Amino acid sequence: MFTGIITGVGRITRIDDLGASQAHGKRLYVQCPPGYLDDAGLGDSIAVNGACMTVTTLQQDAQAPVFTLDISAESLDKTGGLDTVGEVNLEKALRANDRLGGHLVSGHVDGIGKVVHFAPVGESWELRILAPQALAKYLAYKGSITVNGVSLTVNRVNDSSAGCEFSINLIPHTISNTALHRLATGVRVNLEIDVIARYVERMLSLGAQADS
Repeated sequence: MFTGIITGVGRITRIDDLGASQAHGKRLYVQCPPGYLDDAGLGDSIAVNGACMTVTTLQQDAQAPVFTLDISAESLDKTGGLDTVGEVNLEKALRANDRLGGHLVSGHVDGIGKVVHFAPVGESWELRILAPQALAKYLAYKGSITVNGVSLTVNRVNDSSAGCEFSINLIPHTISNTALHRLATGVRVNLEIDVIARYVERMLSLGAQADS
């Protein structure tokens, strides 16, 4: 489990093929901030842009520590931003005694959104994302959503035939301490809905079936 509070901004520096066909996945090399991997071990879970991944090797360089992960073709197809070199948001798995600063996050991407607007508003930035229609029922005003691993609050929701467009306000701290500052119109982002909303929807749908 995770909280959606980013603990480091890393960088995918190298991508190797794990096979010759499109059915094979990739091996990613992720460079981290100094000291980030001091308490990490093989097999640990680290969320990379919101997708829970397993550490397969560690290179404990003092200035530029690196870990590798193997990502399947299926996971590459269901996520965005993990098949190219560049900055990524990192979060190590939640400990039982950690503060829950964001919201409960599983690290399982529910869908891919597309940035339709990203521009400064005063001291902050407005981010608008078009989510798949299937996720619309889980998006609500002042509800929680995870975008590329970052726990954020929905400020506005607009449903249309094209999908569900929702708006988020990013404060300067979030811009400075995550990789979200690299977003631009047209970029695909990983979305994870609030796990509580998922269970509420399931309970309501079963209740409706029982009453019919």
